[in-house]
Amino acid sequence: MLLRQMKYFVTVVDCSSFTEAAEQCYISQSAISQQIHSLEEELGVQLIHRENRRFDLTPAGEYFYTQSKLLLDEADRIRRETIRIAQMDESRLRIGYLRNYSGQELHMAVAEFSGLYPDISIEIVAGTHEELYDLIRFGGVDIVISDQRRAFSEAYENKILLECECIAEISDNHPLSINNTLTLKELKQTPCILIAPSKYQDSEAAYYRDTLGFSDHFLYAENLEEGRLMVLGNRGFLPLETIGTLPPKLPKIKRIALFNQGVLIKRTICAFWLKQNTNYYIEEFAETLSALIKQSNRA
Repeated sequence: MLLRQMKYFVTVVDCSSFTEAAEQCYISQSAISQQIHSLEEELGVQLIHRENRRFDLTPAGEYFYTQSKLLLDEADRIRRETIRIAQMDESRLRIGYLRNYSGQELHMAVAEFSGLYPDISIEIVAGTHEELYDLIRFGGVDIVISDQRRAFSEAYENKILLECECIAEISDNHPLSINNTLTLKELKQTPCILIAPSKYQDSEAAYYRDTLGFSDHFLYAENLEEGRLMVLGNRGFLPLETIGTLPPKLPKIKRIALFNQGVLIKRTICAFWLKQNTNYYIEEFAETLSALIKQSNRA
């Protein structure tokens, strides 16, 4: 009996579907069915009672499922601890994230990771997409949380965290704040506030203008707090992504979904790190953040 077969069985039960379980395990449906059948043959008992496209667990299957989950969790703990011991000298994790990132899951991931690995020093830096790209290329950070603007590179691990919707934060004193949705055409005469230092303002504006379709009317803030103060002063609107759980909005600011030519604007947010620098702690933090974001999306 293999741990892999246990994992397949547990995934089938958790998903209540052979098809979904096969997708999660990156194998074909016929292959996962065969693995479950082989497991039953080896045990000499029936774990799953199949009826057309539905199935139920037998009493033996219920017991095997519960015990397999415990065993798989313990095996994963042993794996993680073994790798951690082997990499004791890697005592620092440097994280870069977008300046306009406001999802709470990043803070939760840092707190959870720090609780699990208190001996690991965590350094965090915020930047624009281009700032983060320069940092990861030249060794300034170990992992970045950023939007995808280039084709994925073979030199990097490219872990997609989510495809998120774009919103506009706008003062409720603005005439358009009464709308349920906003289009880039409606906002053409309203300045767009971008979070970017002077060195990266041109590249950030070019992306929003040429790729996303925003009008060429930008104002700039050094950080998210400054940007929101500008919104409160009714100087323009601030584009943000709904990455996980956003903090409560400030009084007098409305959050409204952004559309372009009838289509909701979306962005792909990823965790990136150089393959040659991969280590246990980078992968563990990426998995922790990914799990928290998925959990928030299911809530």
